[in-house]
Amino acid sequence: MPRDPRYDILFEPVRIGPVTAPNRFYQTPHATGFGWQRPQSGAALRGVKAEGGWGVVCTEYCSIHPSSDDSPHAFLTLWDDHDIAPLALTAEAIHAHGSLAGIELWHGGAHASNRMTRVPGIAPMTQPALYHLPATARAMDLSDIRAFRGWQRDAARRARQAGFDIVYVYAGHDYLPFQFLSRRTNQRADAYGGSLENRVRLLREMIEDTKDAVGDTCAVAVRLAVDELHGPEGITSEGEGREIIAMLAELPDLWDVNVAGALGNDSRSARFSAEGFQEENVAFVKSLTSKPVVSVGRFTSPDRMVSQIRRGVQDFIGAARPSIADPFLPAKIREGREDEIRECIGCNICRAANNEGVGLRCTQNPTMGEEWRRGWHPERIAVHPRRERALVIGGGPAGLEAALTLGRRGLEVALAEASDRFGGRLLREATLPGLQTWLRVRDWRLHMLGKLENVDLYPASPMTAADVTGFGADHVVLATGSHWRRDGVGVYAIRPLDLPEALTPDDVFAGTPIAGPVVIYDDEHYFMGGALAEKLAVAGHEVHYVTTAALVSSWTVMTNEQDFLQARLIEAGVKLHPLKALISHDSGIATLACVYTGRTEPLPCATLILATGRLPDSALADELSSAGIAASRIGDCLAPSSIADAVHSAHRFARLLGEPDLPPRREMPPERSP
Repeated sequence: MPRDPRYDILFEPVRIGPVTAPNRFYQTPHATGFGWQRPQSGAALRGVKAEGGWGVVCTEYCSIHPSSDDSPHAFLTLWDDHDIAPLALTAEAIHAHGSLAGIELWHGGAHASNRMTRVPGIAPMTQPALYHLPATARAMDLSDIRAFRGWQRDAARRARQAGFDIVYVYAGHDYLPFQFLSRRTNQRADAYGGSLENRVRLLREMIEDTKDAVGDTCAVAVRLAVDELHGPEGITSEGEGREIIAMLAELPDLWDVNVAGALGNDSRSARFSAEGFQEENVAFVKSLTSKPVVSVGRFTSPDRMVSQIRRGVQDFIGAARPSIADPFLPAKIREGREDEIRECIGCNICRAANNEGVGLRCTQNPTMGEEWRRGWHPERIAVHPRRERALVIGGGPAGLEAALTLGRRGLEVALAEASDRFGGRLLREATLPGLQTWLRVRDWRLHMLGKLENVDLYPASPMTAADVTGFGADHVVLATGSHWRRDGVGVYAIRPLDLPEALTPDDVFAGTPIAGPVVIYDDEHYFMGGALAEKLAVAGHEVHYVTTAALVSSWTVMTNEQDFLQARLIEAGVKLHPLKALISHDSGIATLACVYTGRTEPLPCATLILATGRLPDSALADELSSAGIAASRIGDCLAPSSIADAVHSAHRFARLLGEPDLPPRREMPPERSP
């Protein structure tokens, strides 16, 4: 299909200093979980982004010196000339598709843990390390500042030698240059502290040093947090953020602007922000500079992208998470296939991967992070060598993904769903506060299935072993999902409790009447317990949230949501009971015990809701096994987990059908001669 002319503006070239981006799609720096240890994986991932049409593709943060070590998280390094060749792989992979390659030079200051290098941390002033470590970052003196400027220059020179077109000066996310900018972290009394002009001095020098180092062949970008969201105590977009831009307006070749403080502010999930949520903080920047501006906002709609450009908010469409969900987003708009964009749902599973120190993953895009180690491509897949029929039972996220991938491989596929609606767990979970975007997992797959003539959908079609036998499929795939446990077994409690009156999330979604006070017992620690607490509190119930962890929905620390969620529950009036285990529930009383001392206490409880563990729905699997019928289980039917894991499980099964199940490739150090 021809491109919609409304979107032509998105494909205009844009000059960035001495280089030109082929279009306005700009993949801003984002972590991959690969870092310096896995250069081929990182190169393959960025190469797919460039192939998908992103005019600028940037790396993740790249340390300029051993005093900026973020271990155990993965990061790139340009500490010496040995780092040039591995990073050149990424620049070459990006250039192979005509895109510009950007690299984000980084020093964490008091945020760098230095657990691997064991080099003492540095900061504008003496302060405790900001990584929750029993360590202190020492105050930089003038010789340290001179050395730091040298590290930036050397890293910029190496970045140019590696082939990068855009070299970053990184003054965001509360890292070292930003620590000099903010009054909260810079109380120096010399030429680098006090007045804003003094606090900006180091950033100005870094820009000038970087430009000198790269000469006239590379553009120099500044990534700046124009609002750290700490109110008047910090930099704000109405105050010093605006003044900093005005002071340095024409010095860099590009401004990459955002809100910061913590990383979670910039990469806020859909649960706590709308598409384009940063606009109110960053829209002023273009009025102060003639240089191109880029920002982010989890943009997935081409119309909203065009609006950003035409209204003068920014010159590029910056994206991290949308480029992960669909590396081919620009190509699909260019080719008139915008209906096929795999939209980011803002679940922040990608952020969780980095925070856990593992390779990047995505709920919507199961091929993300698998480009090199498994050879998976988001838009291409091998045709199955034989013309066979597959019966997929269960129309939730795993079943939909399996049917779509098997269909793309050329099999004749039937997808049977017991209920009259496809979506499975998504239909329930998307009704929780802030999770409406999760339905995109269903909607995109149903839309793409509608384009395949070799896939038939059968809603309202419960299946028995006899039905499966009569169907005569070559491959039977079970994606029947899971259900919540009613016995209290979870992360902390591994022995079942006798809780005959307890409800589960399944009961709540089914509309079971609820009386207060309500006790939600969370021993699973992801989103469900906290989301149910918010839902019921908003509905007017007295809600007590009990958890064996120290924090509400503690695993959401990994998705950068925990702070937002705990604050929201407090504001909603939910009463929090951390570090408590459920012992019993009887006669309107829940008995809790301290997880450390065992000391018990009663809590009035008319309705107990257990968000603990889940069990696979295996009845059909057992029936088929008894009948001697071979079937493959995928997703929650195999091992209940996140939606991302369910989708990946289904994709892996379908992609490997008929192929050898080999271990994923690992990047090994070169063998040494004896």
